[in-house]
Amino acid sequence: MTRRLLIGTAAAILAAAGLALFAAGVLRPQPDVGQLISSANAADTVAPIYYQDPDGKPLYSLTPKNTEDGRTYRAVPAGADISFDEPEQPAVTAAAEARGDRKVKYYRNPMGLPDTSPVPKKDSMGMDYIPVYEGDDSDDGSVRLSPGRIQRTGVRSEPAALRTIRTMVRAPGVIQLDERRVSVISMRSESFILKVANVTTGSHVVKGQPLMEVYSPAVVSAAAEYLATITSKTTGGDQAYGRGSRQRLINLDVPEAAIAAIEKSRSVPTSVEWTAPRDGIVLERSAIEGMRVQPGGVLFRIADHSVMWALIDVAERDLGMISKGQLATVRARSFPGREFSGRVEVIYPEINKETRTARIRVELPNPDLALLHDMYVDAGIDTGTGEPVLTVPESAVMDTGSRQAVFVDKGEGRFEPREVKTGHRGSGYVEVRQGVADGEPVVVSANFLIDAESNLKAALKGFAEGAQQ
Repeated sequence: MTRRLLIGTAAAILAAAGLALFAAGVLRPQPDVGQLISSANAADTVAPIYYQDPDGKPLYSLTPKNTEDGRTYRAVPAGADISFDEPEQPAVTAAAEARGDRKVKYYRNPMGLPDTSPVPKKDSMGMDYIPVYEGDDSDDGSVRLSPGRIQRTGVRSEPAALRTIRTMVRAPGVIQLDERRVSVISMRSESFILKVANVTTGSHVVKGQPLMEVYSPAVVSAAAEYLATITSKTTGGDQAYGRGSRQRLINLDVPEAAIAAIEKSRSVPTSVEWTAPRDGIVLERSAIEGMRVQPGGVLFRIADHSVMWALIDVAERDLGMISKGQLATVRARSFPGREFSGRVEVIYPEINKETRTARIRVELPNPDLALLHDMYVDAGIDTGTGEPVLTVPESAVMDTGSRQAVFVDKGEGRFEPREVKTGHRGSGYVEVRQGVADGEPVVVSANFLIDAESNLKAALKGFAEGAQQ
């Protein structure tokens, strides 16, 4: 009984060891011929995981599909070209391999190391070197990928097309008064303020509204001279002989209404009523009853707020896209959700050396007087021309700093790098001025992986040429 127990224990130990060696890959079962035949037959009945274009083009479908000329897509079963560990071999047709039409130029290291060989060999890990064929090593710098790699990396192409680019330049700004709509009321001769109307800073006044009564010896003297001229019997009328005296009253800034009152009453006034020269808001009031005013003293400052200026500080890098007449939309932080529209009127010819910004001026209608001077705003300037230009998606352009390039999809897994000259950007697209024609497909996703493959290929090609020399 003890002997049988020892024999059974030993057998169990040997079986466990055999399973461990089999799992580690040391022991391999010897396949039976009948099993191989049955496995081959079973492979034919495996359900396909996707369907590929019969010509090998990078066109795939999850369901059975036909080409435009009626040919059926090729079914790709599970396990076909889905290995992620082994490097892929260049796609070669069986007929070409049988005829020997493709010649191997050299063999490259399977791990991507800069090591090549003119004959087949293995690396230190026992992996076969990968053959590089003459057709796959073109001189135009193009890259050839197999359909499986294209599918796994998510390479996607989109044709270059004519589009209208709408680029919106956004910048902060401030509201300012239109300097052409500001009036200052001051005396041009020594005067005395007799009375001031009920007008204060912030009051809204209209043109011709009385502001104050003023006594000025110079104005009284000019009025008397004007009356003497127009009432003289030797004159031929007010217009012909009173022009000089009337001009003197105008030079003293006497309001037109006061001069008309003198002509109508034919009497010299003791005081003159000063009125508002325009509609607007009183920004400053310095007039006080009884005060003495020296020439040049500012008594009122009135500004018209019906039209305002938005002074926008645009970054220096965006200045080249801005021109006069472009539409600008201004949003005041005091009125969320409301927009004020205007156009670029002036681009100031200077750059702020501290902020590296340029100032532009946008004229904004302000009928309800909502915009006030010194109010902060955010502006968006539409720099689009409205004309369609050749564009590609922004993700298609790879910028190296000194140049820009795209990968053009040449079909059958071949991608050609192409240097391009770009222009304006906007709405997710980039204007291409040189390098790509209308309708040419460019890679818009996974292009950096293709770029890495291209750089590796160029490096291996250089090492191979050096080894052959």
